Amino acid sequence: MPQPLSTREANLFRTVIRNYEDKQYKRGLKSAEQILKKHPKHGDTMSMKALIMNAQGKTQEAFALAKEAVSIDMKSHICWHVYGILYRSEKNFEEAIKAYKFALRLEPESPQIQRDLATLQIHVRDFQGYTQTRLAMVKARPQIRQHWTGVAIGHHLEGDLEQAENVLTAYEKSLSSQTPLKTDIENSEALLYKNSIIAERGDIQRALDHLEKDCKNCLDRLAILELRARYLGELGRKEEAANAYRALIDRNPDHPAYYKSLIEVLDITSGDEAAKKAIYDEYATKYPRSDAARRLPLEFLTGDDFRAVAKTYLTLMFDKGVPSTFANLKYLYSDSYKKEALPALAEEYIQERKDRLGEQANGDSSKGEGAALYFLAQHYNYHQSRDLAKALEYVEGAIQLDPKSVDFQMTKARIFKHQGDLERAAAAMDQARLLDTRDRYINSKAAKYQLRNNENEKALTTLGLFTRAETVGGPLADLIDMQAIWFLTEDGEAWQRRGNTALALKRYHTVYNIFDIWQEDQFDFHTFSLRKGQIRAYIDMVRWEDKLREHPFYFRAALDAVNLYLGMFDKAQATSGANGTESKEANGAEEAEKKKAAKKARKEAQKAEREAAERAAKQDPNKPHKAKEEDPKKKDDDPNGLKLAATETPLLDAMKFLDFLLQFSPRNIAGQLAGFEVFIRTGKYLLALRCLKAATALDKDHPKVLEQANKLRKTIDEVLDSLSPKTQEVIKSELATVPGA
Repeated sequence: MPQPLSTREANLFRTVIRNYEDKQYKRGLKSAEQILKKHPKHGDTMSMKALIMNAQGKTQEAFALAKEAVSIDMKSHICWHVYGILYRSEKNFEEAIKAYKFALRLEPESPQIQRDLATLQIHVRDFQGYTQTRLAMVKARPQIRQHWTGVAIGHHLEGDLEQAENVLTAYEKSLSSQTPLKTDIENSEALLYKNSIIAERGDIQRALDHLEKDCKNCLDRLAILELRARYLGELGRKEEAANAYRALIDRNPDHPAYYKSLIEVLDITSGDEAAKKAIYDEYATKYPRSDAARRLPLEFLTGDDFRAVAKTYLTLMFDKGVPSTFANLKYLYSDSYKKEALPALAEEYIQERKDRLGEQANGDSSKGEGAALYFLAQHYNYHQSRDLAKALEYVEGAIQLDPKSVDFQMTKARIFKHQGDLERAAAAMDQARLLDTRDRYINSKAAKYQLRNNENEKALTTLGLFTRAETVGGPLADLIDMQAIWFLTEDGEAWQRRGNTALALKRYHTVYNIFDIWQEDQFDFHTFSLRKGQIRAYIDMVRWEDKLREHPFYFRAALDAVNLYLGMFDKAQATSGANGTESKEANGAEEAEKKKAAKKARKEAQKAEREAAERAAKQDPNKPHKAKEEDPKKKDDDPNGLKLAATETPLLDAMKFLDFLLQFSPRNIAGQLAGFEVFIRTGKYLLALRCLKAATALDKDHPKVLEQANKLRKTIDEVLDSLSPKTQEVIKSELATVPGA
């Protein structure tokens, strides 16, 4: 049992807790020490001291003290609760859950421990355990809606939709004596969440009835209108569904999905172009400023009808000088006729303007011609219709009409990039940046092109124009804080091309860590979303987090890292296999490169310190400082990636990235090919064969597939006798199904 404290020390202990919550760690430690002077074996105080020490970054000392506190007072729920919090901070969720459960045995009614346990259970996707914990919270405090909603979420994510609906209904019945306010957003969202569960169960008629009866006063009016239209369409009530979609179009005439759904519920066949066009013409007349009503008919019209509508649309866009015209229409290029018709209409427009205006064209009237030339430049720069000589000719013509157009200059830079002249492309994009130095987008574009030209330092200087000047560590530190993944990936690839393995690896690992942070960021939303009642958004977030690393940003950085590690392994193998002289020369060159990188790192660190000192000197000495202590930031002991580059197990390090590639992007052939290369080098032939078979299923004609098939056959022939009979049998039977093996 916890040692009893006197009234004074009990008040002091409460002060320790309050200081920890307010992040006043020094005060909290001082108060804890006062208690421990009189009661050196007071487990609860020792635990709180450990918690504060952990917040100060003294993790090892904190764990040691917390273990001692638990051993002194095994029956204190505070000691076990703190022990769980420490494990949670170290992301050892399994041990944290064990500690929380032990704390709950000692204090079953503690809402804080129950909440922490439930949060951790859903974080690790233990839906059954989460549901049980939430049920215990309901029994303890049945008047709180959050607990009931939590139980429903647990059943929902576990797949038990019927039970999830029953829980929500049970709480609604308990409110029969009091009617929620119409402005109660928590009640509104709970009703719409229940409606989504009913629809997910496939009972569309009941979902519609519930929507019209119980959700009629819900605050999210757009969601109600969209759900009602969808339900009516699925139930075959075409006329009512059509009216519902017309109401949605009146609300937002630029939403393409509303038009397509309206045409679907009106039973207009895909071949009835006239009927479909009549719908769009109706709304183009009703809403003259609607772009969707004028553009969407271009998707299904053909022949002369297409040319007529496209000419009207292009004329309107060119006259207005809309720069995004090509971006809005390039998806039509999958149709070869439309791909040829659109540039022809643009050229007709230019010729007609010249004939009509002659030599009297002024600056304003040339806006349309400039937009048409810009469209043609983009057309010939596009990969499906590429003619870079023509593209450059058209963009130069557009620039002559408007030399200060950022869009025209950017397209010129893109043309140089596609010509392979990265130096001119970077210079042209920087010239575009200078036309509008207050635009962050063009600033980022210029930096990206500089990185493509391997100008890492110059790119960082360019981006530094928009980063916070007071950030310790300069622009790079600020970009990492802002999680600018595009920059980190491009910077890593540039360093990789320049042969700086250390910095390249550092950037790729930073991207990996950012995705880890995103994974952890959901932690706070497990309680926040329930507290604010945003249940539908929360369910979407949980499902999105479960496939977070499917994102192309992760795939690109991870694939770069795997390929870099493969290169490091092959280089090490070649070096170890060379003769003594060559090995010494290689080691000497590598050592010189490391010294050079270390010297550069020291200079950058000294520069950052000087800049920080200068900023501190410029600060107003009369400006009050915050009393609250900041959370200590972990110091990066490898800012330039030298330790990462010095790894002796590059293939093992590559697996850190590869595992997620194969798990979340199995249908991307580049990931499967990279997996094969790693597994064949580590001697995991069955896994290599699995990757090869997956790559073959995705694209059997890919040149690397045949190459890897031959490589696997040759390797297997050399090592077959050393494998177990069962492995030999599996490999022989499976390899026979791989073409080329």
